[in-house]
Amino acid sequence: MEATKNVLVTGGAGFIGSHLIRHLVQNYPNYRIINLDKLTYAGNLENLRDVENAPNYVFIKGDILDIQLLQNLFQEYQIDSVIHLAAESHVDRSISNPMQFIETNIVGTVTLLNAARTAWEGEYEGKRFYHVSTDEVYGTLGETGLFTEDTSYDPRSPYSASKASSDHLVRAYYHTFGMPVILSNCSNNYGPYQFPEKLLPLMINNIRHEKTLPVYGDGKYTRDWLWVGDHASAIDRVFHEGKDGETYNIGGNNEWKNIDLVHELCDLMDELLDRPAGSSRKLITFVKDRPGHDRRYAIDATKIKDELGWEPTVQAREGLRLTAKWYLDNTEWVERVTSGEYQKYYEQQYQQEAG
Repeated sequence: MEATKNVLVTGGAGFIGSHLIRHLVQNYPNYRIINLDKLTYAGNLENLRDVENAPNYVFIKGDILDIQLLQNLFQEYQIDSVIHLAAESHVDRSISNPMQFIETNIVGTVTLLNAARTAWEGEYEGKRFYHVSTDEVYGTLGETGLFTEDTSYDPRSPYSASKASSDHLVRAYYHTFGMPVILSNCSNNYGPYQFPEKLLPLMINNIRHEKTLPVYGDGKYTRDWLWVGDHASAIDRVFHEGKDGETYNIGGNNEWKNIDLVHELCDLMDELLDRPAGSSRKLITFVKDRPGHDRRYAIDATKIKDELGWEPTVQAREGLRLTAKWYLDNTEWVERVTSGEYQKYYEQQYQQEAG
C-alpha cells in the first residue's frame, strides 16, 4: 500500500523521539515513518524494539549535518513532512562543550531546512516542517508568571541559546522563503527510556544502588513536568492541526521545586523497594550549583488547549510512579546505557560537592 504521508523524524531513537515514533507508527499505519538518528550516547535503538519490524517504519543511521545524505533521503522516500527533534539537549554538557551544540542544533537545523527547501522546490502544498524546541529559550521566571508564545527570548545557557537560534532560523525560512514551518516549545519531559543523566532517572538509578543523590544549589529550582506520552500526543495534534508559522507551548501543568520532587521520589522508591521510610532521603547531597542555572520555568499551555483541543492527561504523582516502576522493571536497559562514556561524564559532573 502506498504511504499517504512520508514523515522524516530526526532524533527518533532518543527519549522524546522514540515515544513519538512509536505513537506515529502505531496510530498511522498508512504513513511511512523514516527515523534518522546519529545514535550518539542518548540515541538507543533498544527504545524502539517493539516497532522496529513494523511495515511502515524505516530506520536510517545518519547525521543531520550530512547534506548529501539528507538530499538522498528526501528523494528516495519522497519526504513531504519533517518533525525535527535531533538535538544536543543537556545543559550541563553544553557548558563543557558549547561547539557541539552550535554544530548540531544550529548548523544541523539549517542543513535540514535547506534539504527540505531544495527537495520541495517551492511546491509546499501538503508539506510541513515541524521544529520541536524547548521552554528554556525564554530564559527564567520569578516566583510568578508563565511563559507564553509571545514571551521574549532570553536564553541563559549555550544549550538554550543554540535552541533559540534554531527557532529563529526556522521562522526566518517561513518569512523569507514561505516554507510551511511550525514550532512547539515544551517543558521538562519525563517517563520511560530517558537517558539517566536527567534528573528523575538519575535519582531512581542512584536510589536503587544507594548512591548519593546530587541536588544542585538549594534545590529550589522550579520546573513544569510533562509526561512524555502526553508530549507525543501534543506533537501529533500540532503536526496535523496547527497553523503554518505558528508556535505552540506544550506544558504539563505540573510545577515542582526540584527538592520537593526528589523528596516525593525518595518516599515512593522506599515504598517500591520495601525499604524503611525516609531511608532514601538520607542519600540527598547538595552539590555546587551549575553556572547560569535558570530559577524557574513554567508554561502557559492555553493556546494549544483553546485552538487545538489538547491538554495533558497524566499528573505528576501518577507519572512519577509509572516512571519509577518502569526503571525498576527495566534495570538491564539502565545498566547498558550507563556504562563507558556516560560514567566518565557523570563522575566529572558531580564530583564537586557544595561547601
